[in-house]
Amino acid sequence: MAAPGDTLSSARHGSGAVPAAGRSRPGWGRRLAGQQNRNLWFWVFVGPFALGLLVFVYIPIGWSVYLSFFDARNTVTPTVFVGLSNYREMLTDPAFLSSLGTFVLFALFIVPLTFAGGLGLALMVHRARRFKAFFRSVYFLPTACSYVVAALIWKMSIFSGVRFGLLNTVLRAVGLPPVAWLSVTHPPWYWLVIVTLRLWLQVGFYMILFLAGLQRIPTVLYEAAAVDGARPGWQTFRFITFPQLRATSAAVLVLLLINAFQAFDEFYNLLAVAGASGGGGYPPYARPPLVYLYYIALGNQQDFGHGSAGAVILALVIAVFTVLQGRLLGGRRRSDEAAPAGRRRTHRREADA
Repeated sequence: MAAPGDTLSSARHGSGAVPAAGRSRPGWGRRLAGQQNRNLWFWVFVGPFALGLLVFVYIPIGWSVYLSFFDARNTVTPTVFVGLSNYREMLTDPAFLSSLGTFVLFALFIVPLTFAGGLGLALMVHRARRFKAFFRSVYFLPTACSYVVAALIWKMSIFSGVRFGLLNTVLRAVGLPPVAWLSVTHPPWYWLVIVTLRLWLQVGFYMILFLAGLQRIPTVLYEAAAVDGARPGWQTFRFITFPQLRATSAAVLVLLLINAFQAFDEFYNLLAVAGASGGGGYPPYARPPLVYLYYIALGNQQDFGHGSAGAVILALVIAVFTVLQGRLLGGRRRSDEAAPAGRRRTHRREADA
């Protein structure tokens, strides 16, 4: 006869319970697959992307860093180790330093214009009462267009240097002479072509980012501001909307700066002069870093060592600018968040007094 304690234990755990010592541990395959094959399905979906990232991003980056320490001319399997010589020569190359100056000039144009344009479009679409989805789609549609296709449209139709180009036709209609828009001589009208092209292509993307930030702002803030007597318009935007978009603004500025560093398609497709000397016919003030490195590594020189060194320098410059900008905007955001807490402590001390 079973003891009362054994009967109670069997009732609690079930009549078919197996002692713990008798249970078999799952095999390695079962443990790797996880419960309900969760680990297996994770790698089924993530594995192709991770493999593509490794093959097409991380391995080329590592190989580029490796090539930057060798004299690699017309070969990607060099044997002559030169150490930091390629970096020293690139940092003292006037053409490379001038290309960095071109980036600074391009960033001074495109970053504030895109930021203001994206924010302005987001505010207008957010306040629209009708056809909001239509306007969102229309402004975002250029983002799906290829940079090469857009550059060819700008070059051959809108800003072509011939008298029958669209913009020159408008100028002739109002009595003004035609303009050679893509001439690399002074005055540098090509900056208008490049900036308007990049602005048209990317302003819709940043409008979507700002729209997401605007939709996260609690409406109770605007209601409280109206009760306190705040006027709608600039006053509400300055003291409520824009401070609430600080995190979104920081992300937009970082993305804009990185994209400005990576400018290539518009410069190459708009200003390249076939068969010209001096790196595709670019004067120093019209050649960003990626175009200059392209002609070093893939042009007539086929100098992969110096090209890789310049690419590594450019990547480090982008990283430094990104970290500094993130620290600056992040520190300002933390100070803004700490200010209300300080005011609350001050109010409590005044109440206690």
